[in-house]
Amino acid sequence: MMNSFQPLSGLGQIADQYEAVFCDIWGVIHNGLEANYEACEALERFREYAPVVMITNIPTPSIGVPDSFRRIGVPGEFYDAIVTSGDAVIDSLARRAPGPAFKIGPERDDTLYAGLELNFTDLDSATFISCTGMYDDDEHPDDYANLLGEARARNLPMICANPDMKVKLGEKIIWCGGKLAQNYEEMGGEVIYGGKPHAPIYRLCRAWLNEVMGHVPPPAKILCIGDNIFTDLVGAQREGMDCLFIQDGLHGATEQKFKSLMTEHGIMARYIAPKLSW
Repeated sequence: MMNSFQPLSGLGQIADQYEAVFCDIWGVIHNGLEANYEACEALERFREYAPVVMITNIPTPSIGVPDSFRRIGVPGEFYDAIVTSGDAVIDSLARRAPGPAFKIGPERDDTLYAGLELNFTDLDSATFISCTGMYDDDEHPDDYANLLGEARARNLPMICANPDMKVKLGEKIIWCGGKLAQNYEEMGGEVIYGGKPHAPIYRLCRAWLNEVMGHVPPPAKILCIGDNIFTDLVGAQREGMDCLFIQDGLHGATEQKFKSLMTEHGIMARYIAPKLSW
C-alpha cells in the first residue's frame, strides 16, 4: 500500500490534471460557524478548468444548502452542483413510506422528509428507524445504548442519513448519526447508508456530471477533496479516485497521528494540505 502522499501548497498545482472535483463542505468550506474564503476562491478558480460538485454528508436535501451557506457567510457561486447524503437516502425512505418510522435526530433535519408522506410513531410500532443524528448536539452515543438495544430486539432496519461519526463545530467536536449507526451494526442491526463513503452518493455525482458534460470522466480524472479519513478518503479509495486530504486535526493534531491512522486502517491519500487554497 502507498502510505506516502504529496504535500500541496495549493489546488492550482494540480488543477490541469483533473476533469472534475468532488469537494466536501463541512471542514473544508466552513467549520459550521465560519467560512473558509480561501477554499471558496480556490474552487471558483478551478471552475475555469472543470466542474465542481460539492459532496456532503449533510442529512437534508441539497436544495437547502445555499441558504445554510448564506447564514454563515459562505460567499459566491464557487460550485456547479451540490449532492448530499440526504439526497442519496431519499429513495430508501420513499420505498418504505408510509412506514411508520421511528425518527432519531433534531428537528432541523426534518426537511429530509418533505413530500415523502412518512408517518412517524414510537419505537414499539415502527417498521424501521430513520437516523439523521442525535436529538441534541451535546449528547453522547452512549446515551442511546438502551434505545438501540430495544430496536435491535425488534430487528428494525436503520436508514442512516449522515454516515459521519463526528465533526468539528468551530473547535468543538460533536457526534453524528454515523456513530449511532456503527454502534447499531456492532449489535447486529441492519443499517442502510447513502452518503460517503458509500456508493449511492457517488452515483448521484456522476449522474450530474453526465447530464452537464455529456459523459462521466474516468475515476482517475476526478479529484475528491475532504477532511474525513473514514468518509472522504475511504470513499475516494473505493471509487478509484485521487483524494486531496485537508488535515485540520479532526483525526489527530499531528501529521504523525494522521499517518498512523492511515496505516492502521489501510487507507491511502494522493495529496495532503493543511487547508484548501489555490
